[in-house]
Amino acid sequence: MTRMFVPGPVDVEPQVLAAQTRPMLPHRSQEFETLYREVSQKARQLFFTSQRVYLTASSGSGWQEAAVRNLANRSVLACVNGAFARRWYEVALANGKQAEALETEWHRPIEPGQVAEALRMRHYEILTVVHNETSTGLENPVREIAEAARSASPDTLICVDAVSSLGGVKIEMDAWGLDLVLTSSQKCLALPPGLALAAVSERALERAAAVENRGWYFDLLLLEKHRLKDSTPATPALSLIYALQVQLERILTEGLEARFARHQAMAERVQAWALAHGLELFAPEGYRSRTVTTIANTRGLEVAALNAYLLRQGMRIANGYGPLKGKTFRIAHMGDTQMTHIEDLLAAMSAFLG
Repeated sequence: MTRMFVPGPVDVEPQVLAAQTRPMLPHRSQEFETLYREVSQKARQLFFTSQRVYLTASSGSGWQEAAVRNLANRSVLACVNGAFARRWYEVALANGKQAEALETEWHRPIEPGQVAEALRMRHYEILTVVHNETSTGLENPVREIAEAARSASPDTLICVDAVSSLGGVKIEMDAWGLDLVLTSSQKCLALPPGLALAAVSERALERAAAVENRGWYFDLLLLEKHRLKDSTPATPALSLIYALQVQLERILTEGLEARFARHQAMAERVQAWALAHGLELFAPEGYRSRTVTTIANTRGLEVAALNAYLLRQGMRIANGYGPLKGKTFRIAHMGDTQMTHIEDLLAAMSAFLG
């Protein structure tokens, strides 16, 4: 077995994998409705919300598209400081929206003041921001961004990609005034890929009713109609929902605050190791991800050789993403990874460095 320190898919515990082998159910049955109701209600705790949570058979990128198709007739302001933030901007353009990119350099966070200024200069129907940019290991200050956005443009809906943070970092949807928060199964939730979750506010649902050409698969009004019956419009990923049921119980048994503290401790350990070994961190202090660390390759290491060595030890890390490939490498510390696993990895990496 190779232990995964890549930012998704991550390792999945045996009992969670085993849950997928349960017998199938008709998704138009009382048994499925009971399952869906239990899982979606428990999932609200991960989002710190009393709002509705949808489960869909898709990646998180599907909900990036859902957000722009359902919540904006025309105008989108996309915060861009990494590869997945840029993807959301490109998704908006591909769906015919008049999207503008509010860009910063990839090693810098989106500043709340930038957002407020942009929203005062022009009205946008939605704002998109990636909470935890997997490509750069940078965490944007979403709470402060949302506060600035609400002050500058109260009716702009705030949409957040929390694919690589929700379940590992505290994100308070209701307290922060967020309208749509999306995530997927294969990162901090430590599930197999293929399932996406999104929490959606009441005012976002009201907005969707006034938007044309919402599509069908991710039509919020259709999803809501079926959610009220504890169901889905199309065939659900039943085996993954079984796995989510088991994993939610495991997560809540660990305790959310304990889980968040574990992620924080692993991040601090990895980042301290990097600095102690003459490497630099790509993200600035105060904005470093608590789920994936992006290390600047300041020692000119051959990342492929490092990973080949680690694979022989039964471990795997990730190269840099997109334009950062070779210039950085990434160590994920998310999901059900424990500090003992991190210590094993760092010992192996120290041995490689000599």
